[in-house]
Amino acid sequence: MSESAVRVESPVRSAFVVVSNRLPVDRVTEPDGSVRWRTSPGGLVTAMEPVVRDLGCVWVGWPGSIDEELEPFAVGAMRLRPVALSAKDFAEYYEGCSNDTFWPLYHDVISPPGYHREWWDRYVTVNRRFAEAAAEAAEPGATVWVHDYQLQLVPAMLRELRPDLVIAFFLHIPFPAHGLFGQLPWRRQVLEGIIGADVVGFQRVADAANFRSAVRRYVGAPSNGNRILVGDAADGSGGPERHVLAQEFPISIDAAEFAALAASEPVQRRAREIRAELGDPERVILGVDRLDYTKGIRHRLKAFSELLQDGEIDPAKVTLVQVASPSRERVEAYQHLRDEIEVTVGRINGDFGTIAHSPVVYLHRGYPREEMAALYLAADVLAVTALRDGMNLVAKEYAACRIDERGALVLSEFAGAADELRRAVLVNPHDINGLKAGIVAALRMPEAEQRQRMRAMRKVVFRNDVARWSSDFLRSVEGAAAQRILAEGPDPEADIAAGDDPSAAGNQAHPPTTPIFLPTGLDAMLRRLAAESQLLVACDFDGTLAPIVPHPDQARILPRAEQALSVLQNASGVDVAIISGRSVADLEATGLRTDGRILSGSHGAELAGLPGTARVPAPSNGRTDAEEARFARVRELFERHAATEPGAWVEQKPFGLALHGRGVAERPRAEAMLAAAAAEAEELRGELGGLRLRNGKLVTEASVRDTDKGAALRAIRAALPEGFAVMIGDDDTDEDAFRALGPGDAAIRVGTAPSVAEFRVADPEEVAAMLARLAELRTGVVIGS
Repeated sequence: MSESAVRVESPVRSAFVVVSNRLPVDRVTEPDGSVRWRTSPGGLVTAMEPVVRDLGCVWVGWPGSIDEELEPFAVGAMRLRPVALSAKDFAEYYEGCSNDTFWPLYHDVISPPGYHREWWDRYVTVNRRFAEAAAEAAEPGATVWVHDYQLQLVPAMLRELRPDLVIAFFLHIPFPAHGLFGQLPWRRQVLEGIIGADVVGFQRVADAANFRSAVRRYVGAPSNGNRILVGDAADGSGGPERHVLAQEFPISIDAAEFAALAASEPVQRRAREIRAELGDPERVILGVDRLDYTKGIRHRLKAFSELLQDGEIDPAKVTLVQVASPSRERVEAYQHLRDEIEVTVGRINGDFGTIAHSPVVYLHRGYPREEMAALYLAADVLAVTALRDGMNLVAKEYAACRIDERGALVLSEFAGAADELRRAVLVNPHDINGLKAGIVAALRMPEAEQRQRMRAMRKVVFRNDVARWSSDFLRSVEGAAAQRILAEGPDPEADIAAGDDPSAAGNQAHPPTTPIFLPTGLDAMLRRLAAESQLLVACDFDGTLAPIVPHPDQARILPRAEQALSVLQNASGVDVAIISGRSVADLEATGLRTDGRILSGSHGAELAGLPGTARVPAPSNGRTDAEEARFARVRELFERHAATEPGAWVEQKPFGLALHGRGVAERPRAEAMLAAAAAEAEELRGELGGLRLRNGKLVTEASVRDTDKGAALRAIRAALPEGFAVMIGDDDTDEDAFRALGPGDAAIRVGTAPSVAEFRVADPEEVAAMLARLAELRTGVVIGS
């Protein structure tokens, strides 16, 4: 896409500001000497384009030229605020510190990082320049979204310059384990820079856990679940105490756009042409990567070469097309990589090719989306063999484009996409024999299996698309902002200035809360869902249907909620599910009505009451040997911490344990005990694997089976007729279920904690009232208080 640039008057300001190293446009000089700007290729631009288009933000970044000061300008709907870089900035901040220090360090030191003080000094200077530009571009109370490893100091610098801002940071690449990160001479400065944000997003659960562990170890800031406590006594900084949400938000693509592109006649025609240009081989394997040592191109070529040598692949019938777009060509390591790959391709073609056919077609350039969609359609197998990758959107693009539900995906388990695309052929690229076996399995996969796997992967990609990624992230940002406002309280001076107008009070000091977090839209949502032919009403138990009590045995569902659920489950087309961390037996022991309802216990490990299925119980002796070993280690850990505080106790569940602190006399002591136990459990998870940690209200839980409420909700919906769902929950364990919802569904969070949920209610009493209203709208039955 190319458009004319339009100069805009300074200052360019917005209530929403995006900050990244590069602006999302490239400058193109036409043959007649005129200059135009076009949207840049790349994962960040692809992911952010719909957000920018819908929100009309200002984007702060480097325009790509050296030693050039550009005035703010607009390209289409995007308003752009350039930040200038000198030749020395580019060499030391970008090529040096960003790409020769942080990039290899964060990718598990596949290539040795360089640590140079002059690079770091320049990195600090340039980050300050970006922070100042963002501060100038942000309106009072604006949200600023900072992106990626080049700008890790910007959040704290922005907070220093503009404490009124809501600040978010998203890391697009992996975050290493603290043992690797600890090599960095400036580790504390980097961590303190990032936790200047209100919300910090990562691609994978492991990345977020690594970050929280590093902050705890090197900054001294404790974490409770996904939230890090910074300031005041937490880290000794003396600043105001606040919480930083640090969790995973896996990035995605505009799946519908790629599917539409793949369905277009020009792309379909081009796909046929590509097959013909390759000589109509029986099978085409495709690799699409930046030319980078983290992408595993060498491993892919080695596996392919050995398969040819072993006779597993006929070079006359199979073609590998490797697209390797240029990347950091001035960096010596990348020059060596290019030379090595080109020599390897030449050797393979020399050994196994003929005059008429080359087994490997190597393309060292980038392509527009239309050509990429055609390549995806032409390929029988896509091979993603990254040694370490934050996400890898190519894998998702391939699935989105396969509208025929054919093709096979070979996917490295070290790519973030592997967490979601579980029906791919998952491989360890370091295991060449395993990689070869994966490629052969993909090439020989029956069409029925291809369709089954691809259908499942496409469902995931379309459900968790880029709109959902940005929506989930921004809702968490808005939730953090609302939480901060509640914690700080109104500005008394602003109240005076606002006079008697309550709607204006405090607006001068704090950004207003967004209507998405107010219960005023609940009735409209309930009306819409009540009119649907099929509806699933899913609820957590403790803190949602039943008030929180000192001991779990005392919990009872509120009578009005029980009556409303009974009316709903008897209505045509309505199913009721209780999705809890409790075991099913514990749910039944509370006196909750269970007949005719679907029950999920133990965070998804137990299911009962699904139509057409037998109950899936979870007896205490149902754990595997590995789970039993993890169970014993966690039990010892939790019991040791419980012994330090009178009133603390350990609850054993079929597939996990919970350390309760509600009975401890002093809340701060309970919180400290739970935080210490959670920190040690986090390290135990790194040692053992297979643990799932959760933090609730004065409780820390560890599951020895990797299930969650999101998986439970998906299993329930798969067994029911297609329809809509509402999920209601009160703590962080319910966020997995919220994320499992799709378009048209509704997520409702009880309380004020940060959440991806679209709607909120205050407490279980409001949950009961809301369920009563839904029952009334659906059936006409009025349920009193």
